[in-house]
Amino acid sequence: MTLQASSFAVGNPSISSPFRGHRNFPVFRAQVEPSEKSVEIMRKFSEQYARKSGTYFCADKGVTSVVIKGLADHKDALGAPLCPCRHYDDKAAEVGQGFWNCPCVPMRERKECHCMLFLTSDNDFAGNEQTITMEEIKSATANM
Repeated sequence: MTLQASSFAVGNPSISSPFRGHRNFPVFRAQVEPSEKSVEIMRKFSEQYARKSGTYFCADKGVTSVVIKGLADHKDALGAPLCPCRHYDDKAAEVGQGFWNCPCVPMRERKECHCMLFLTSDNDFAGNEQTITMEEIKSATANM
């Protein structure tokens, strides 16, 4: 397990800290890597869903890689690929409701992907690929 400073967590109302609101105070959180098996499962799922839905990965494969690893982490920790780009007060309850489990309801109904994993061709950030390799994921997330 590694500890990593997380600037996005500073000022997060879900974090109880006497230093909350102090901009330069780093918040540390445990960072555990998802299993390689779950990353591979989510990689394959993402490719298949992109083809099925006629969507494309972000032109910046780093975005795609981070989202896939986030989905894999939630799959390991919660048993379901809960959208990793949202804040939840109770992740287990959210998994049970299923609304934000990937592909989430907004994606299935309107092709709106908050995570930028599945983008329609008219989106400015859409690339032209529906595939990503494990090597690309590892390379893009190596320094995280």
